[in-house]
Amino acid sequence: MEMKNKTNEKASSLRWKILRQALLSNPSPSNSDEKSQTSIKRISRRTSHGFNLIPSHVIDDERGSTNCNGSSSIKDARVCYTLPIPNAPQLFLRQRVDNQSDLNDFQICNTYNIDNTGLVIGHQKMFLLIIACHIEIYSAVTEASEVAISDGNPQVVDYTQRNIEANTGAFGDTVVKSMMLHWNQEDTSSVADTFDIIVASDCTFFKDFHKDLVRTVKHLLSKTESSEALFLSPKRGNSLDLFLEVAKENGLHFSVTENYDKEVWKRHEGFLNGSDRDSWPSYETGHCYPLLIKITL
Repeated sequence: MEMKNKTNEKASSLRWKILRQALLSNPSPSNSDEKSQTSIKRISRRTSHGFNLIPSHVIDDERGSTNCNGSSSIKDARVCYTLPIPNAPQLFLRQRVDNQSDLNDFQICNTYNIDNTGLVIGHQKMFLLIIACHIEIYSAVTEASEVAISDGNPQVVDYTQRNIEANTGAFGDTVVKSMMLHWNQEDTSSVADTFDIIVASDCTFFKDFHKDLVRTVKHLLSKTESSEALFLSPKRGNSLDLFLEVAKENGLHFSVTENYDKEVWKRHEGFLNGSDRDSWPSYETGHCYPLLIKITL
């Protein structure tokens, strides 16, 4: 029997309401739906700010504006991000509005056998993650000659490329490019043994893709002693453990670190039982807190 919450609604019913809100252009719940909205916030693992480590503010919002066909389908906003690193440049990213999607997004996902999380909720975070890692890690050691930002969704790759072009002045002499990459694609010879560091965020929760993801990481990492893949991922039930089992079966080595950054850990504790609890009421360690996994050949 499925568990009900305090408003006497089934969890499955609330999840359908979350999907409905994502598909509606302007979801605006009525007063009679306030209890449902409260329950949705508590059952959904999402938050509007996350760990909020990178300050940002909206520059302009194009939601509801018309496109070239005269229809109101634009769901973009231009956001300024300030990396919390001394002398780091600001980044101006055009991104999809978090809570909006349309049927075309799901059709593309079916066509390319991918999920749409990168488009709806997180592709800008991946962009920032890689750029932040480039600035923070490489500036302390050596300048990266090239950074490639990959995704299997052509829509995400298009957004990424446009954001790269809009921020070229922030990268110095480093070449930054977007790249279409499917974990199950056969021909990756052009990028094999290429990358000294691979950074991946929240990529291990689809168990069906574990073997392909491990194969891709093993194939792309350069055959040097210092090459490594850095994964940030919650446990998500047993999905992370299963992924690491596959990695081990394929001859990869790994280490898992729980407390890897003082500020991240401080906010994690705040979401669990501190002053930030109300900002993320559904926060739960296994589903929300990203562990740091270092994978080597």
